[in-house]
Amino acid sequence: MAETIQFELNGKKVEMPLDKDQTLLWALRTNFNLTGTKYGCGEGYCGACTVLMNNEAVRSCTIRMEEVAGKKITTIEGLAKNGKLHPVQQAFVDNDALQCGFCTPGMVMNAVGLLEKTPHPTRQQIVEGMEDNLCRCGAHVRIIDAIESASKAL
Repeated sequence: MAETIQFELNGKKVEMPLDKDQTLLWALRTNFNLTGTKYGCGEGYCGACTVLMNNEAVRSCTIRMEEVAGKKITTIEGLAKNGKLHPVQQAFVDNDALQCGFCTPGMVMNAVGLLEKTPHPTRQQIVEGMEDNLCRCGAHVRIIDAIESASKAL
């Protein structure tokens, strides 16, 4: 009998066959059809694959599925509640903090994780906290503004 893994995904208990070589990124995209989490570099450097694991921002491309057992995973698809955007998502919209949108889910998830740890960060703390999330379009200033705005809304 195949080994299974159980965890919470966007507020719901889920179960799937355990493939020890599969990363959380690919399980989200292929097993659960949650494609908001993006494949960027595949090595944890760009941040496009960022999700929350037990409310901490992690790079899902580096997390093996066996590490996910019993954990709480939140993806970009799990942030909005009852049709209302999460305050960080809304701040990104309000501050036009996106261009092509590829990095946006990872940026939003990293920002949510940052604000979980530091609810009212300084601008410098935001810059440092977002430093490892890359945006090729150059929307960094608007992203920082959005996170400042979201910290006030939270």
